Amino acid sequence: MTKNNEHIVLYATFQHEPVNYSNREMKSACSLLLCKAASYDYNAPTMRQSALFTKTRRDAPKDEVAKNAQLLIRAGYINKEMAGVYDFLPLGLRVLERINAIIREEMNRIGGQEILMTTLQQKELWEQTDRWSDSAVDSWFKTKFKDGGEVGLGFTHEEPLTSIMRSHISSYHDLPKLVYQIQWKFRNEERAKSGIIRGREFLMKDLYTFASSEEEHGKLYETVAAAYERVFARLQLGERTYRTFAGGGVFSKYSHEFQCLSDVGEDTIYVSKKKRIAVNKEVMNEEVLADLGLSERELSEEKAIEIGNIFSLGTRFSKALGLHFKDRAGKQKDVVMGSYGLGPTRLMGTLAEVFSDEKGLVWPPAVAPFAAHLIAITGGSRDVSAEADRLYELLQENGIETLYDDRDMRAGEKFTDSDLLGIPKRLIISEKTMAEGGVEVISRADGLTTFVSENDLIEHLER
Repeated sequence: MTKNNEHIVLYATFQHEPVNYSNREMKSACSLLLCKAASYDYNAPTMRQSALFTKTRRDAPKDEVAKNAQLLIRAGYINKEMAGVYDFLPLGLRVLERINAIIREEMNRIGGQEILMTTLQQKELWEQTDRWSDSAVDSWFKTKFKDGGEVGLGFTHEEPLTSIMRSHISSYHDLPKLVYQIQWKFRNEERAKSGIIRGREFLMKDLYTFASSEEEHGKLYETVAAAYERVFARLQLGERTYRTFAGGGVFSKYSHEFQCLSDVGEDTIYVSKKKRIAVNKEVMNEEVLADLGLSERELSEEKAIEIGNIFSLGTRFSKALGLHFKDRAGKQKDVVMGSYGLGPTRLMGTLAEVFSDEKGLVWPPAVAPFAAHLIAITGGSRDVSAEADRLYELLQENGIETLYDDRDMRAGEKFTDSDLLGIPKRLIISEKTMAEGGVEVISRADGLTTFVSENDLIEHLER
């Protein structure tokens, strides 16, 4: 908007020439455009469901076998492009970003510094660590530039970050460091049939630690492990997630997976619920049991989904790529590294598997796309519609993130959609609730119904 003498020039979105409005006309024009803009802001704290372009559906695609993807597709959270490849639609993106926010807060809390690296990977760099050939890594997506030269799509980032850190680490004064990113990764999975839990394209938080000694690395390793446990607790997955001993490789006897108990899990683990630890079936033997002070009698066999992992890398990558530092005595040493993976899309799929019922999704409040789902049962009454609009504005003013179902549909259809969407609190306003001076509030998790007066509603939702 620009001033032009006594008129204001408003450049309308779909017109080539500016439109001149008098000052008196301006308020009406601006109000109309701002209302339309608000209606189509899909990241806004509140939203009218009539403006949401996605729709629920009765059935999932016939070729989709994973429960998480079936529910998320039916509820309009994601769209399936092909096996193992999905789009995140407005509601799905809101959930994914909330998961990212929790992860980001906990990584920053322990001193992690966030970056964003390129997806395209240099062949020459990965050849230095013997991880370029398909015989070494069979999940590469590779392509070629038009002018020649082969590149890969990153499935992890130890090599490029180690290369970057050569320019920034030269002394023990530069250590320790924790660096992470949240970035799309690509793996050429032979079979992708677990929905967004195991995709060919997926979002990953990968963190890397750089330390001056094994002792310093060990402290960082446990610090990250504790941060992971806080993430899982905030996602309400903590009680069913176990730190699981798995194969460690060259530099440590064990690595650790964080396995979430689920009937659809691809892994089999042996769990000690008393000691809150588990052992992956792949490494289960008498030596491991002895190391951990466990007996077979105290273990139960469970299916689980791996939702995180942590590895000690030693000097595997720093030695190969020349990441060195001078210690206090001036002696050159290789940096000791660790790698820590956590998949936001995998976490979202796990939440959909674990927190759902025969009616649909049941999101934990920390990641739900909205805190409340306001449903107007108008029965053709303009008074109910007006009251619902007023309540929607009240919720907006008090910062309650709300999806407002203002669609002209039958009550049963609205309730079915609400169950499928899985928003924690359903607020129902009708002629009956208006007569009683309040709102019917239904908890999606347990179906508990409470009648709350309008005066107490905000406080009730903020608990």
